[in-house]
Amino acid sequence: MLRKLVEAILENLSSKEVFLFRVICGSCGSEYGNRPIRFSKAEAPPTTHSKQIIYDAIYEQEFYAAKQVAIRNAAEQMNYCPICKRLVCNQCFLICDDLDMCTQCATELEQQGNPVLPGIVEVAM
Repeated sequence: MLRKLVEAILENLSSKEVFLFRVICGSCGSEYGNRPIRFSKAEAPPTTHSKQIIYDAIYEQEFYAAKQVAIRNAAEQMNYCPICKRLVCNQCFLICDDLDMCTQCATELEQQGNPVLPGIVEVAM
């Protein structure tokens, strides 16, 4: 379920040369993304119509693979708050006694907890 939620908010910042994706924490706004992955054929643009068709198919395959990696990596950094229904990063998500939730909801509901990860763990893009 979490991967589907991450996929829904995953931003595609890819170009014809590089595959790049990110998600933004619904609480603090920190960005989490994959390291840029270079398209294998970026340095060899197609010279014929036939090569363009092959080039496009390879791009599509590599794009899909890079997107799946980005979704998996982002899902490791994000959590779903059952109260406000947002995806928030590990720093903004608390492990509480009764129900785990984001820091904002915990504050509003006067709950105590510990963050999944103290401190921001961002992947440089």
